[in-house]
Amino acid sequence: MAGRRPKPTAAKLLAGNPGHRPLNLNEPKPTGVPTCPRHLDAQARAEWKRMSAELRACGLLTLVDRAAFAAYCQCWSRWVTAEQGIAKHGMVVKAPSGYPVQNPYVGIANTALDQLRKYLIEFGMTPAARSKVNAPHQPKEEDEFSFLDTIPTESHRTQ
Repeated sequence: MAGRRPKPTAAKLLAGNPGHRPLNLNEPKPTGVPTCPRHLDAQARAEWKRMSAELRACGLLTLVDRAAFAAYCQCWSRWVTAEQGIAKHGMVVKAPSGYPVQNPYVGIANTALDQLRKYLIEFGMTPAARSKVNAPHQPKEEDEFSFLDTIPTESHRTQ
């Protein structure tokens, strides 16, 4: 099928359905909370922990998104590891022949970053991707002193 990939109904609703085309009201609405896969390395697990709660709160991470989010986390880990290799060995290394060549970590980092960018867009984790989403504001958690906001101040009493 040629052309753009269809946008999920939830994304259309969040964007205000700018094309005013009929919405698929029978689209599946997955739920559930995914768990971090065991095969992820430590760096990927740390990224899972860092981002999963935020994405769940926005309604962008459900049980069926586990594989895609795990792939994002692994790409993140691969990119970080490659960047560390570049920092340690430099952009150019000496080949066995003695000639300078590009550090293999540069290619790994570039590939991982390209894949990472695609996952970032899928999950709405870039400024441009977020600009297309019109999410309702989440209510603020009330703290034990929130009642003070409703008490008139001295300036209100003298008016």
